[in-house]
Amino acid sequence: MEEEFQPGNKAYLDDLTYELERAVITQPEEIPADVITMHSQVVLKDLDHDEELIYTLVYPDEANIAEDKISVLAPIGTAILGYRVGDILDWKIPNGTLRLKVDKILFQPESNGNFEL
Repeated sequence: MEEEFQPGNKAYLDDLTYELERAVITQPEEIPADVITMHSQVVLKDLDHDEELIYTLVYPDEANIAEDKISVLAPIGTAILGYRVGDILDWKIPNGTLRLKVDKILFQPESNGNFEL
């Protein structure tokens, strides 16, 4: 899950392009508390396997899968950035698609007054 961009990976580039196209630029002070941002700790529910996944979304140099810190450049990191609590996303994996629900945000820097990431 920690895998990042590989040159020539067209599917990843297509997914990244999609995510960039859906992006909305927002001032940090205006970001709602239920939106996944950098350094947010989130609970995702795997709807197909009824499992909870807890991750912190971090920059690539901070990624550590043993500590459940996933890079924003990893496919799952790119996929969840900007989603809100209650949103359901279909995340493409090599052997199919996982349906994940953003169940809750345990920590979001902006809602705690930290606007300098």
